[in-house]
Amino acid sequence: MSKRKSAKYKLDRRMGENIWGRPKSPVNTRPNPPGQHGARRKGKLSDYGIQLRAKQKLKGYYGDVTEKQFKRTYQEASQMKGDTGQNLIGLLEQRLDMVVYRAKFAPTIFAARQIVSHGHIYVNGVKCNIASRRIKVGDVIALGSKAKEMALVIEAQALPEREIPDYVANDGTDKVTFVRVPTLDEVPYPVKMEPNLVVEFYSR
Repeated sequence: MSKRKSAKYKLDRRMGENIWGRPKSPVNTRPNPPGQHGARRKGKLSDYGIQLRAKQKLKGYYGDVTEKQFKRTYQEASQMKGDTGQNLIGLLEQRLDMVVYRAKFAPTIFAARQIVSHGHIYVNGVKCNIASRRIKVGDVIALGSKAKEMALVIEAQALPEREIPDYVANDGTDKVTFVRVPTLDEVPYPVKMEPNLVVEFYSR
């Protein structure tokens, strides 16, 4: 499992956006980039810089996805029929940790990854601890019996700032079904994501 080596909210400040939509994000009160000279580091980005920023923002949103994993997902998306940007979003949303997050089983994508890796999630009745597992349409994702009583899960289900999207059907408080692979406009990103710029970045 990959490990985040820097404070996750630094990404918010670097991007100047609250990319997870969390109330306690420091960007809400400190909009400048992190670092001693953050307030002075403002300049016009090149086309490459804009594309890199879009890639870093999208990759960062999905938590501890490594560059190698993210690029491999892009390459898979580029080989599929249809729009590569839409395919990329669809593949990222099919990750088990992301479905757990969308189902409000965890308050953050990082917590969702932890819950999966600790063996609290079942896919079609079978325990799975692989956060990057690709979920298929029709798969049922459920919480384990111990997880139902975890404070983290109870907190997540009470969060007012997030709703369960239509492509994840809620079968109660501890079980969901992945109904369909979403399109970009169906994914409830708190900020604007631009997968077309990510495609441009990798296809240079």
